[in-house]
Amino acid sequence: MKAKKILFPTDFSTLSNAALEHATVLAKESGATLLVVHVAEPPAVYGAGEMYYGVPDPDTPTLRRMLSEIAPSDATVPCERRLLVGDPAAEIIAAAEAEHADMIVISTHGRTGLSRVLMGSVAELVVRRATCPVLTLKPSAGSPTTASSNR
Repeated sequence: MKAKKILFPTDFSTLSNAALEHATVLAKESGATLLVVHVAEPPAVYGAGEMYYGVPDPDTPTLRRMLSEIAPSDATVPCERRLLVGDPAAEIIAAAEAEHADMIVISTHGRTGLSRVLMGSVAELVVRRATCPVLTLKPSAGSPTTASSNR
C-alpha cells in the first residue's frame, strides 16, 4: 500500500506511544505524512476532581504542548499535528475523511466486560465507522506487537 497520509490518534498514554512506533514505521515505508491527532473532550464531560491525563483541567496551551511533544521516532517522517475538541471517535473519523487519510493507526486499551461497557471503546467505534483501513494495536504482555485490521 502506498499511503500518502496516516492518521495517528493519541490520548497521551503509554499504549498510544507504542502504537506511534507502528505508525512511524508504516509512514516511513510508504513515504506518508504522519498526522498526529488528539481529541480533547469538552470540559463538561469531566466530573469534579477528575484528571485529564495528568492535567487537572484540560487547557488548550497545555494540550498543544503535550501534542507538540508527540513525534515519530524517525525524524525523516513528515509529521503534522491537530488538536480537536469533541467526541473522540467522531472527531477521529471526521479528521481522517477531511484529511483524506489512507489509514488510521490506533491503540486500544483492551478493556472487556463492564469496564468496556461503561467506558466505551473509541477504537471500536473508529473501526466500525471509518471509511479507510484501521490498524488497531492492543496491549499485550510487555510488547505492542498484537495487531488487527478492519480491511
